[in-house]
Amino acid sequence: MFCVHCGNELTGTGKFCLSCGFKIKTANSLMDYSVIQENVELRACSRKQLQGVWGEMALTIFVYFLVVFPVQFIFWEYSPFHNARLETLVSIAVFVVSGPFSLGFAGYWLKRIRGNEISTSNIFDGFNAFFPSFVLVFFIYILVLLWSLLLIIPGIIKGLEYSMAFYIMHDNPGINPFEAIKKSKMMMKGYKGKLFLLYLSFTGWALLGLLTLGIGWLWLYPYVGLSEGNFYENLKQNQEKLVANNAVK
Repeated sequence: MFCVHCGNELTGTGKFCLSCGFKIKTANSLMDYSVIQENVELRACSRKQLQGVWGEMALTIFVYFLVVFPVQFIFWEYSPFHNARLETLVSIAVFVVSGPFSLGFAGYWLKRIRGNEISTSNIFDGFNAFFPSFVLVFFIYILVLLWSLLLIIPGIIKGLEYSMAFYIMHDNPGINPFEAIKKSKMMMKGYKGKLFLLYLSFTGWALLGLLTLGIGWLWLYPYVGLSEGNFYENLKQNQEKLVANNAVK
């Protein structure tokens, strides 16, 4: 177990981190996840979870960008090495690995949120479930695309509706991709607007990132990712609590 405040390993059975003195309650000690929290609280919790590891997480994002994007620019339209066929093949390859990477990042955010050790290698964990994660991203893409043919707004709504699917797949290894989509739709019922506003709240940060030629996004991505992960953890624990209370009744 690792301290969610400073990132150092917790030793002993005391109530405080020996490195920074932070009070230890549970792995989710920064917030009561069983009660639906405002977006501002989710973001504040994410900033606390970033303390001590923000640089490490930015480095992880850099590694991801280094793996995925450079080869695309080699063959893109304005490159002296432009090759339409290779550009298409590379784009397809990037889409194919987007599923495993999405699953890996879901686990990466949740490890930090739950007070576990994180490593850059965690973002590659999704490749252990390559086929189901690819099927999941493929059908999410198809469904969002089909809904977007009606108008852009239905596509956005469906994208929000399916947004928790990779977190659900991480927490339920072996789950059918279609079941993960179904569970995400159920989980997001009544909360799609809340998640949209959470994403929208990072607009200013994204614009500031542009001023640094995109370098600032290396630090923004973990902030957004942890906020989304906290959104999922909040919904998950709240809904589990409601189910437990109804079972008692």
